[in-house]
Amino acid sequence: MRQSELFIKTRREAPKDEEAMNAQLLIRAGFIDKVMAGVYTYLPLGLRVLKKIENIIRKEMDKAGGQEILMSALQPKENWIKTGRWDSMDDLYKIKDVSKREFALGPTHEEIIFPLLKNTIFSYKDLPVYIYQIQNKFRMELRAKAGLLRGREFLMKDFYSFHANEKDRDEYYDFMVKVYKNIFDLLEIGDKTYYTLASGSTFSKYSHEFQTLTPAGEDIIFICDKCKVAVNKEIIEEQNSCPQCGNKNLKEREAIEVGNIFKLKTKFAEDFGLKFKDKDGIENFVITGCYGIGLGRLMGAVVEIKFDNKGIIWPESVAPFRVHLLSLNNESRIINKADKIYNSLQKRGVEVLYDDRKDATVGEKFNDADLIGIPYRLVVSEKTGDKIEIKKRNEQKSKLISEKELLKTLQ
Repeated sequence: MRQSELFIKTRREAPKDEEAMNAQLLIRAGFIDKVMAGVYTYLPLGLRVLKKIENIIRKEMDKAGGQEILMSALQPKENWIKTGRWDSMDDLYKIKDVSKREFALGPTHEEIIFPLLKNTIFSYKDLPVYIYQIQNKFRMELRAKAGLLRGREFLMKDFYSFHANEKDRDEYYDFMVKVYKNIFDLLEIGDKTYYTLASGSTFSKYSHEFQTLTPAGEDIIFICDKCKVAVNKEIIEEQNSCPQCGNKNLKEREAIEVGNIFKLKTKFAEDFGLKFKDKDGIENFVITGCYGIGLGRLMGAVVEIKFDNKGIIWPESVAPFRVHLLSLNNESRIINKADKIYNSLQKRGVEVLYDDRKDATVGEKFNDADLIGIPYRLVVSEKTGDKIEIKKRNEQKSKLISEKELLKTLQ
């Protein structure tokens, strides 16, 4: 992509109405645009990052046996009345049409997927089933001040596993913990992300969160250094020691929740009559596990822990481009050389953002490259001669290499 054609305008100053670093940097760098508090438009650079996060998650969900569907965001009031959440859920958006029919804008999808499964599960032979979707959610968030970390409209992956018994569900639940850890490793935040014991709401005694350490975090967790798990502050009075090894010497840290999983009892299965017949012909309610990740929240969390005073430092796995190529001179010789490198990298499948802008100064190009945060910066100028200057965004020093060496490095 040529930067002269890219739908992006960087900003020198952070927006005054944004407190969170993720929102400040993503808006300044041209990744997102604020529509209103808690609602953002993903611009081309931001959408590329979001899609890469989505693809990593989708690949892992497919490997875990999941089948992807897409459920309706507009949900019937009747289903929410059945579960009792029409009146009990404080952040539920309720809308009414001209005929005075009422609907919910889905903050979650138990009210849709359980009636759906009632049409397909009848026998123990139909189980287990693993279903997921990646879709916009809506929640009436009153504290939408943390950029992508706390939104009113947000993209979320919700995965449901349906089982004949708790043993099978618990084994799959433990397997999904490993799947989630792999996702965070692929996003290069696994070393800062802890499997965390949390309160379990109305469905189970405990749920589990994945909390990523950062001073910008809204949550407080207590970490066990011995077995690398944590306890959320909300339940620390009940569980004042490590849930796995009993260690009482826990370290208090701030963190961002980047994932949440929990075991459902039979609440929704009972609400919608989701039953199956076992080997003896006896009817039982289906047992379920739920596994969620907010994609925008995850993107915001990556930014909150991977930045410096110049801008964002994207992990290679989700960066909008792998290489940012800068041409620092408008002379035809320099332009031709940069064009050649750009075309060569594209032919080899290397994603390149090519700063070919003729009206931008050298300082503006360097500042924008640091702000946008693409992993590799390449510079072609009079000073580089027959070589190419290469520098990784997370390193201070640059070096001169040949085009052949460049291709070898990037491959």
